[in-house]
Amino acid sequence: MTQAQADITASLKALQNLPIDPSLALIFPGQGAQKVGMGFQAWESSTRARKTFEAADEVLGSTLSRLCFEGPEDELTRTVNAQPSILATSLAILAAALESGVLNKRPAFLAGHSLGEYTALVAAGSLSFSDALRLVSERGRLMDEAGTENPGTMAAIVGLSVNVVSEVCRLSGAEQCNFNARTQTVIGGRAEVVQTACRLAKERGGRGLPMNVSGAFHTSLMKSAARTFEAVLDGVVPQETAVPVVGNVTANPLESPAEIVSELRRQMAMPVLWYQSLIFMIDVGVRTFVDVGPGQTLVSMLKRDHPEFTLISLDQPSVPAGASHV
Repeated sequence: MTQAQADITASLKALQNLPIDPSLALIFPGQGAQKVGMGFQAWESSTRARKTFEAADEVLGSTLSRLCFEGPEDELTRTVNAQPSILATSLAILAAALESGVLNKRPAFLAGHSLGEYTALVAAGSLSFSDALRLVSERGRLMDEAGTENPGTMAAIVGLSVNVVSEVCRLSGAEQCNFNARTQTVIGGRAEVVQTACRLAKERGGRGLPMNVSGAFHTSLMKSAARTFEAVLDGVVPQETAVPVVGNVTANPLESPAEIVSELRRQMAMPVLWYQSLIFMIDVGVRTFVDVGPGQTLVSMLKRDHPEFTLISLDQPSVPAGASHV
C-alpha cells in the first residue's frame, strides 16, 4: 500500500470513530451523477481530498483526477470511466467533510445507488479503496461490453405507482431496473420493448423519459457481464462493515462478508431496490439524509416523497447551513 492509499484509509476510518447519530444516513450516488469539474472544489480546499484523488491516480495508473476536473465530457461519461470517477469523487467529498468537521457524527446507515454501493462499502471499512476502484473499473468495462453484445436502453417512468409500472412491464416485456421513488421507476430492455412500455405508461397517465445510457443495466441483458464479474470478485475478501450498509438487492443491511459478496455478484443484473432501502432506514428512525458525491440527485428524489426530512447535499459551492450539525 502506498502512502497516498494509507492516507485515504486513515481519513475514512475517522468516520467510524465519530459518535453515532441514530437519525443520520449517508447516501452515495451512482452512474449518471458525473459532471466535468466534479470534486475540484474538494481538491482545492482539502488535503485529504487531494490525497484521495492522488491515490485513485496511483491505483489505476491513470490521470483520473484530470478527467474529473477537466473532462472531456464524452470520455468522462463512458461507463468504464464514469464509475471509478464517481467513486473517487464521492470519497474525496467525504474525506473533505470529515477533515473540515462538517461531518462530525457517525451515521446509523450507509447506502449507495448501484455503483454507489461500492462507495458505501469503502466508507464502511468493508472494501479497500484500491479494491473498490479496480472492481468498479472492471464492472464498468463489462457493463459497457454487455451493452454492445446485448443492446438495450432504459427509461424513467414517472407519475405511476410501482403496481402500474409492473403491469406496463408485463405487457411490454420491459424489466424494472431501479425503484427510485414512490412514483419513479426506471425500466430497461431492448429498445423496442422500452418504447412500447413508454407508450403504455403515457396511456395510463404517466410519462416515459428515455435515458442516454449504453445498455439496459440491472436487467437480464447484463447476465453475461455479471457471470464474468464473479471471477473478478473471487480475488476480493470484504471485511465486516463498521457501519451498516443497506444493500441494493435486498433493501436490508449486509451483515457478513459472505452477504456482501453475494450482493455484489447479483447486483449488476438485478433491480436496485433504492426506494425500499430508504423506507427501511426511515422505518428505523433515520430523518437526515446526506448525499455524498457529485450532484444532488438522491436527495432531490427523496424530497418529492419526504420533504419533512433534513436533506443535505455536500456538493455545493459552500456548505449549507443545515449541514453544520451533521
